[in-house]
Amino acid sequence: MTQAKNGDTVRIHYIGLLPDGTQFDTSRDRDPLQFEIGSGQIISGLERQVDGMEVGGSQRVTVPAAEAYGPHDPRKVQQVARELIPANINLAPGTRLQAQSDSGAPLIVTVTDIAEDVVTIDANHPLAGQDLIFEVELLDIVRAA
Repeated sequence: MTQAKNGDTVRIHYIGLLPDGTQFDTSRDRDPLQFEIGSGQIISGLERQVDGMEVGGSQRVTVPAAEAYGPHDPRKVQQVARELIPANINLAPGTRLQAQSDSGAPLIVTVTDIAEDVVTIDANHPLAGQDLIFEVELLDIVRAA
């Protein structure tokens, strides 16, 4: 069988799980994920696992946090005055908001706590600091390197 290698464009189906078995994502209910191995289009730990897989093959792999979304960085958790958030936004823990970084770039943050005058937001990726498990099936190699 044909094996995927660096530079190949491949299509996979996957199910993403947390270590406790909670599913956080899947491609099973949509088109397969297509990407070029080695291009950095997906998390490095999953990309590395697909490299060398055979077309039609499947595997269950654990991707450590460092090769997924990185460690949780406490410096990315901040408290902001409630008055700085528009009053028409319904805030609750888990609410995702778009903010601006110091450089003006768009930044997605998650509300983690709400007090009377202060809202705690977290700019880490929601899966930062977590090892991830993927059930991966290599469907085909769309374009070989």
